[in-house]
Amino acid sequence: MSIRVVIADDQAMVRAGLRLVVESEPGLEVVGEAPDGIEALAVARRTRPDIVLMDISMPRMDGLTAARRLLGEPDPPKVVMLTTFDTDENLYAALRAGTSGFLLKVSPPEQLVEAIRVVVAGDALLDPAVTTRVIASFAGRHDPAPPPQLADLTPRELEVLRSLARGLTNAEIAGKLFVGEATVKTHVARVLMKLHLRDRAQAVVFAYESGVVRPGAAVG
Repeated sequence: MSIRVVIADDQAMVRAGLRLVVESEPGLEVVGEAPDGIEALAVARRTRPDIVLMDISMPRMDGLTAARRLLGEPDPPKVVMLTTFDTDENLYAALRAGTSGFLLKVSPPEQLVEAIRVVVAGDALLDPAVTTRVIASFAGRHDPAPPPQLADLTPRELEVLRSLARGLTNAEIAGKLFVGEATVKTHVARVLMKLHLRDRAQAVVFAYESGVVRPGAAVG
């Protein structure tokens, strides 16, 4: 089955370029376009895509606002933010909005295609070093109280959450815990389910904002 994509950007030439890249790849299909956040919501609701490529800066409604609203609906698509500027503020805002990451508009076509496939497969579209740096910087500004849902995690699941927050891959977590990768995938799935999180990106945000991992803490 094809991966269904919606493209939201206020520049027609950008939308055309993204469509060209997406539709040149087997298994990818553009099912809608939108020039602003309001139309992006309408198109996504109508076409039910697997993923929305959403520009951060758009008229009438910006991409972050549109993403928050879309991701708050039942069974939402994945959302990847598109931006011209690689800023920590944009990245943190995108992660807190519940998106699966963000991509620079100057990224090469093959990176865009890979991003779509990675996100739809359930992984976060972020370099672990960048992710943890940004979230640690912003989330470490207060001393949070542990949220009650943490009590639902087993000690092993809590250890997996800490490892996710520090940017470890499934293979690295498996090596650290002396278990197989399939076991790690099961633990990750249970962590996301118990904490009502959409993906690994949200797990990283949760871990720092809840104090499970402290900025500057060693990976251990």
